[in-house]
Amino acid sequence: MPRYFLEVAYKGTPYSGLQSQENAWTVQAAIEKAFATLQRVQVNMTGSSRTDAGVHALQNFFHFDTDELIHSQFIYKMNAILPPSIIVKSLQEVNADAHCRFDASYRHYQYYLYFTKDPFMEDRAWFYPYPLNRDLLNQAAAILLAVSDFTSFSKRNTQVKTFTCQLTESKWIEEQGCLVYSVKGNRFLRGMVRALVSTMTLVGSEKVSIDQFKEIIAAKDCTRASFVAPAHGLFLVKVGLLPFKTQ
Repeated sequence: MPRYFLEVAYKGTPYSGLQSQENAWTVQAAIEKAFATLQRVQVNMTGSSRTDAGVHALQNFFHFDTDELIHSQFIYKMNAILPPSIIVKSLQEVNADAHCRFDASYRHYQYYLYFTKDPFMEDRAWFYPYPLNRDLLNQAAAILLAVSDFTSFSKRNTQVKTFTCQLTESKWIEEQGCLVYSVKGNRFLRGMVRALVSTMTLVGSEKVSIDQFKEIIAAKDCTRASFVAPAHGLFLVKVGLLPFKTQ
């Protein structure tokens, strides 16, 4: 049965996350509903990166299998059916063993903070009208590159077998008038990026020292970290898929 990779982008504000859930409107549910409307057949899609409620994505992927002939104007028709908060960017047939989650070598996230009240930023960045020491922020971010166990930055009741992640980028930059935490890794835990941002802002505001930050990491205890950063400041920027395995 043919397998397809579907590339999408979305504004996560109206959704309870990416993955389908009972009694909740999700990105996956919206896309599967639009697909069923267009193709007259239902499919179960698998997502590449499970973004939480309210988190945005400039790029994410699903894969699905179907024997049905794909509509000749699939991308145009899907975008006409989907709500304005979701767009389909591309569709590609791949080998039957290609997997959009397992074939992803990295995920790249960015978290945005802004410091001056701006009504056009309120649903896509964290309004943080307090001073931050940029040097301390980057010291904390650099420490994370040598960390492997991120238990302290994972929400409770998460169904994972390991809290091990490998970061290949962790830094604070300025972009589009915002202070941005840019982080790239092979995998991320539930709530992890927001917890890293929240806890590092305590370092940047000099409420938590660098040594205390290291202690929070070593504690492997999520009660030691902060999780206050709102979801709407977080963007999944890119999924680093291995070269598509095409037929």
